[in-house]
Amino acid sequence: MTSTTPTPPDPLAPARLGPVQLRNRVVKAATYEGLSHHGRVTRDLVDFHVGYAKGGVGMTTVAYCAVAKEGRTDRHQIYWADEALPGLRVLTDAVHAEGAAISAQIGHGGPVANPKGNGLPALAPSRYFHKTTLSFAQEIDHAGIESVKRAHADAALRAIECGFDAIEVHLGHNYLISSFLSPKLNHRTDEYGGSLENRARLARDTMRAVRDAVGDRIAVIVKMNMDDGAPGGFWLDEAIPVTQWLEADGTCDALEMTEGSSLLNPMYLFKGDAPVREFAAVMPQPLKLGVQAVGKHFIREYPYRDAFLLEDARQIRAAVKLPMVLLGGITDRASMELAMREGFQYVAMGRALLREPDLVNRIAAEPETPSLCIHCNKCMPTNFTGTRCVLVDRTTTRGADWGQPAGYVG
Repeated sequence: MTSTTPTPPDPLAPARLGPVQLRNRVVKAATYEGLSHHGRVTRDLVDFHVGYAKGGVGMTTVAYCAVAKEGRTDRHQIYWADEALPGLRVLTDAVHAEGAAISAQIGHGGPVANPKGNGLPALAPSRYFHKTTLSFAQEIDHAGIESVKRAHADAALRAIECGFDAIEVHLGHNYLISSFLSPKLNHRTDEYGGSLENRARLARDTMRAVRDAVGDRIAVIVKMNMDDGAPGGFWLDEAIPVTQWLEADGTCDALEMTEGSSLLNPMYLFKGDAPVREFAAVMPQPLKLGVQAVGKHFIREYPYRDAFLLEDARQIRAAVKLPMVLLGGITDRASMELAMREGFQYVAMGRALLREPDLVNRIAAEPETPSLCIHCNKCMPTNFTGTRCVLVDRTTTRGADWGQPAGYVG
């Protein structure tokens, strides 16, 4: 009796993700656009995502839509207030008109939030000094924790109301829920601190609140850290059981694993060059001087290779049966097919699409098409002024052609 190995799926063929039919398995990864204004959708933001829809992705991800005002990492960031909803509906309708699905990344910035811009304190599992904002995040109390859970459920319902096909719940990068998972950041002595089971309580309770609210009316993706990239932080040995608990809870349709900490090691996710000079150029004083002086100790550099998160993500893949999205260094058909052979059902592309929004269409037409992204990471500092590849003129057809005059929608 012989066994046969299943043929890996075609990454550019139609597929289902939970209740959603996608035209292919390629997702535009969440990359903060820096194109909303006073919490509202702009024409630039619509054009940004329409560019990827026209370019062939199966689904594009709006990043990020905070579940509460104090959870924003930028003062102009969208959160789920009434005044944001009409513009979000315009955005989803525009993407759907191009044949793509659209997801909203939802979450709470927690200690990564911008207290000065928000006019509200940043929140964390335990008191924490944020070197970038030069301020302390306050320890969130039990009432605040319950409010955060409800806010995630409410955001998921509003995403349905606005026409989104999926939500991506942010449990990574030491945003609020991720910071609860981290033993380096979570020093609580109550039921939300100490053991892994306690530190994972907020993640599991929040996902249960979301699933109970939306049922199967929208696809639910969890984006979660495998490694904070900092000694004493959350790591694979704890990530594996947390993903198994989430699977057993039945609260998500897919997992997208990530790495790095916006607080402790932001470049750990973005392998490639570390653009310290470019970051310093967009920082206000005194942060500018600080980045110029010691930036290389915080904005570290890691060598790039295609599919750079695969080695860690395959350990999660072996531990759960949930569908998974492979993120990190997906640049061409070869890396897409590698992900499928390794048992991943979808791939997420970030910087390669910033360089070439139509890359998926061109790969479909010519499978050997290479990515033009050089992994310089100079796109990262542009999220303060509108995320883009600095090597491309926005007016060209080979790049970020969403540079329309800014204006409110809805």
